[in-house]
Amino acid sequence: MADIIKRYAEAAGLDPMLFGAQGVRAGFITTAAERGADMARIMDVSGHRDPRTVVGYIRRANAFKDHAGGGFL
Repeated sequence: MADIIKRYAEAAGLDPMLFGAQGVRAGFITTAAERGADMARIMDVSGHRDPRTVVGYIRRANAFKDHAGGGFL
């Protein structure tokens, strides 16, 4: 998976060292959680057994939503 992602990044003119399977996995879990997906379903799809591991992947996708910078960011 990592090699495929790096190949596509390079083909798009991006630095392949900045991309990998871990980022895709974290992005999937973050997006699913932000959309209200059930933790059990996320774990089923991602193959995790421990919810603490899944929570570690969740990054705040809307970090600048309602931010004081408004539309500037």
